[in-house]
Amino acid sequence: QVQLVESGGGLVQAGGSLRLSCAASGRGFRSYAMGWFRQAPGKEREFVASIRWSGGSTHYADSVKGRFTISRDNPKNTVYLQMNSLKPEDTAAYYCAAESTGRETAHKDDYDYWGQGTQVTVSS
Repeated sequence: QVQLVESGGGLVQAGGSLRLSCAASGRGFRSYAMGWFRQAPGKEREFVASIRWSGGSTHYADSVKGRFTISRDNPKNTVYLQMNSLKPEDTAAYYCAAESTGRETAHKDDYDYWGQGTQVTVSS
């Protein structure tokens, strides 16, 4: 069992930056793949980024490629999402998720554990 707690959300102007953190507790974090997803009001939850258990492989949604960076610190049981050049369309609740086989994936149904989310609001 893994518990996930996101932090770092807030209100930022367009063009600004935020760094989200996801702290994990429980066994097995170091072997899990991790992902970030987001959900805007009235929309489906969508994939943002993922990282393999080792940190050696990452993938991004086209909409954030070149602006967002996912990373992890396994000794600290934490995964991060650095978000730069933020746009109003990035406004959403952001969720981290853990996938227990270590295989990174963009499919939300493949993830076993989810955090409660942190709100990011980008003003124009």
